[in-house]
Amino acid sequence: MSQIPATAIVDGTLYTLTAFSVATWTIILFKSVQIWRSGRQNRNFHISFWDTPDLETAERLSADPEAGPKARIARAGFLWLKELRSDTTGRLKYRGTPEELLERALQRQLRKEQHAMERGLTPLASMGSTAPFVGLFGTVVGIMHALHEVSKAGTATLDVVAGPIGEALIATAIGIAVAVPAVLAYNFFLRRAKLQRLGLESFGRDFLHLVLNPDTANGGR
Repeated sequence: MSQIPATAIVDGTLYTLTAFSVATWTIILFKSVQIWRSGRQNRNFHISFWDTPDLETAERLSADPEAGPKARIARAGFLWLKELRSDTTGRLKYRGTPEELLERALQRQLRKEQHAMERGLTPLASMGSTAPFVGLFGTVVGIMHALHEVSKAGTATLDVVAGPIGEALIATAIGIAVAVPAVLAYNFFLRRAKLQRLGLESFGRDFLHLVLNPDTANGGR
């Protein structure tokens, strides 16, 4: 305390919480746009994909880089099929049944999409869980400083105590204000990521059935 002024510690705490707040709302904005965009892309691609007359048209449709996560799942599957047909060396990565190998290729792309959807959630959870404690740290330091000033003044009347302690409590309030939207947003985005994974897994199963049984597939609707 004698080396670093208490006011500097409290101010540093408030600046840290301000940075947390800016980062939290930046992530919330980014993830909201990402979820809205990927949801729209998935819905549009799903309808267009199952309305195509044949696999060749579906493959061209999935080649669009702006078509979204489901399109990338389909593109990964079509690329694997193309590589398998062109392979004449019997490489180890093509050892196994077509169904197992295709499912593996789809799962790899699915993990990439899930990782992209969950990107940013870890810092959001970290800020949501630590912000109250950062604010509490600033409050404790502020109260200790206020009590020290009161002891120096030699009086503990309400007008002397209330001001400094009230200012110290602001850090805790800001910490809670930062944590609440971060935690709520984390839970919401995590649920959306799980729902997207379920949708991609369902599409992957339908795609697997379609390309391995093109004559009997019913469109995966």
